[in-house]
Amino acid sequence: LPRSVYECLKSKKLIEGCEDEMMMLGKALKCSNNESTLTPQSAMTALLGSLDDIDSNGNALLEAPILYKGRSVKAVCSTNGEVYIPPKEESTKDGEDEPENVDGLDEYNAVQECLRTGMDKEVCDSDTNNALNDADAIALDKWRQDMRGSALAGFQLAMRAGPLCEEPVQGVAVILESVEIAMRDDGTKQFTPAKELSGGMVVAALRSGIRCALLSRPARIVEGHLKLTLHSSLAGLGSLHAVLSKRRGRVVTDSMVDGTDLIQVTATIPQAESFGLAPELLKKSSGEVTAPELVFSHWEVLEEDPFWVPTTEEEREDHGDLTTASDSDALKYIRIVRSRKGLLVDSSKIVVAAEKQRTLSRKK
Repeated sequence: LPRSVYECLKSKKLIEGCEDEMMMLGKALKCSNNESTLTPQSAMTALLGSLDDIDSNGNALLEAPILYKGRSVKAVCSTNGEVYIPPKEESTKDGEDEPENVDGLDEYNAVQECLRTGMDKEVCDSDTNNALNDADAIALDKWRQDMRGSALAGFQLAMRAGPLCEEPVQGVAVILESVEIAMRDDGTKQFTPAKELSGGMVVAALRSGIRCALLSRPARIVEGHLKLTLHSSLAGLGSLHAVLSKRRGRVVTDSMVDGTDLIQVTATIPQAESFGLAPELLKKSSGEVTAPELVFSHWEVLEEDPFWVPTTEEEREDHGDLTTASDSDALKYIRIVRSRKGLLVDSSKIVVAAEKQRTLSRKK
């Protein structure tokens, strides 16, 4: 979710300068089936009509009109008490068609047909051919009364702790498009949920779904930057720039101090790289650089994919045949944070059979 679009949704008015991003988001979400008639104002109106929740970190929960009107809420009358889940591509064999008499397949195809309308409210309002049957009406009532509030709580929990470092998520738009509920017929056309649906189940399901969706796309981490101010002589500038470049620092301004031979340097440095900065500067410059004064400056996105894998021959020659790039700063920070919080870290050593270990060397 772009920051300018988030500000428009937060203030409920179109802000100057965000027209292009609003149009891009409106076309991606199909706020109008006719792109020639789509305007930034109409796209914002469609998004505001579908807005369920918006937090202070730039995240928003949207409910598609087809779900709000109940067009994409389907009741699956299955014998095993579960909805249809499409198989993975690698699990299906070549030339083998999917059986037609599968519980929930028709409802799944009907939902996929509804999702093609996107976020266009007019198309949803004009679609009156498909009237809700008894089972779908009961499923819609179940969604509105018991499950919708729990889905909102699941969204808030997912945004509060992300999948990478269990830190708050920023700039994410979650769109609820359809709901399928497994129903059971007792023989008298009285449909009831096949399994008891509690609020905790809905919260956990939506939270897990959002976290998995975030990991399916390229993720980035946001790191804090500190502003440092120090004085250096001409002899200490070389070592100063070497230390800052090694710690991914950037010099903002440098100017001479009137009446002295000192240079005042203002730079920014990532907060994670600021530990031990003052002793290293004094050691490398032999005392030609003063101790820096550090204050918080801003947040900045680290443009590195922590799960990047070398694929081409040139990349494999430079980085080797690795499952992930071991020299990635983003992956290093994720492992440090997860280790500090006591979470599972993939780089930790796991002993499979500890009882089979033995010491070969004998200490005499």
